[in-house]
Amino acid sequence: MPGRVEVSRAEANCELCSHPGGAVLWQSAECRVVRVAEPHYPGFCRVVWNAHVREMGDLPPVQRRGLMEVVFAVEAVVRELFAPDKINLASLGNVVPHLHWHVIPRWVGDRHFPEPIWGQVHNEQAMARPPVGDDVLAQALQRVLGSVPEVSL
Repeated sequence: MPGRVEVSRAEANCELCSHPGGAVLWQSAECRVVRVAEPHYPGFCRVVWNAHVREMGDLPPVQRRGLMEVVFAVEAVVRELFAPDKINLASLGNVVPHLHWHVIPRWVGDRHFPEPIWGQVHNEQAMARPPVGDDVLAQALQRVLGSVPEVSL
């Protein structure tokens, strides 16, 4: 793989290699979709590449496209079920250098608006959102991602 280096001790102890990273809602041989336990941002999901890879550029093009198809499918389901004002997509990995994408529903006036959710809190009284259970979210993801062909390694 382009840019691939030897596995370091940090990678051997990677949090996303040893733990799912949230409640697993959908998975394939290549990646998984997990729900992040963040009460202020219901519907916050991560798409995690299963194998330890640090950067998008470390994947061959077909796998990059397949991963992004999953990210876009998760975005569509979160928009459908949670009706946010905006979706934030982020792939940072500064703290956990394992390839994963955040799919974060945002609302005008949410607790961090207009900053990223990792920024300063601006609104402690943000409106509660209607709950959508993991089962409903998982069924919607299965409906959408069940039709997405898995990417072969």
